Amino acid sequence: MKCAHFILAFCLLALASPLAYASDPSPLQDFCVAINDPKDGVFVNGKFCKDPKLAKAKDFYYSGLNIPRNTSNPVGSTVTPVNVAQIPGLNTLGISLVRIDYAPNGGLNPPHTHPRATEILVLVEGTLYVGFVTSNTDNRLIAKVLYPGDVFVFPIGLIHFQFNVGKTKAVAFAGLSSQNPGVITIANAVFGPNPSINPDILVKALQLDKNVVKKLQSKFWWANN
Repeated sequence: MKCAHFILAFCLLALASPLAYASDPSPLQDFCVAINDPKDGVFVNGKFCKDPKLAKAKDFYYSGLNIPRNTSNPVGSTVTPVNVAQIPGLNTLGISLVRIDYAPNGGLNPPHTHPRATEILVLVEGTLYVGFVTSNTDNRLIAKVLYPGDVFVFPIGLIHFQFNVGKTKAVAFAGLSSQNPGVITIANAVFGPNPSINPDILVKALQLDKNVVKKLQSKFWWANN
């Protein structure tokens, strides 16, 4: 009987272990520079790997994160990612970076979520109102106004936002616990997917008039990254 209990517990742990990762799996090699051509590579963690002997400094390098981005768009913000798409050497390393520029007087990084990463943000210029919402059924808003030098953490998978409440531009940098954290902007995902979600579903889910839903679905939903 004890043996049977041990086997059952072992099986449950084995099944649960893949779900326990809070970020990308730990690499089992020094690095795995991503390449698009699999001819001379090995597939690891979403990308093919270059032969380590062929790795160069450029595989681990990105330039230009000091350059302000244009925020003249409907949401008044622009996200500049530095992930495995920009630095192939980040493949399997479980980390990435973004710069976020916000327009004065209401520049917004709209409510969104990163399905594969926790985010830690530092504000270097301006004033931001930031926050995240906890999961069901609590759905509690945890928010704070940030000033230059302040740091705030957005837990993995939770909906969060940043809003410029100052009269001048704002700039923040954020680290994310994935080489490819992904982003789901809530409004874009609900009202702007292709093909569209059946309006009847949104009418019932959001308790909105059908004409309002159709109007929202007809809008162009801006992606700021």
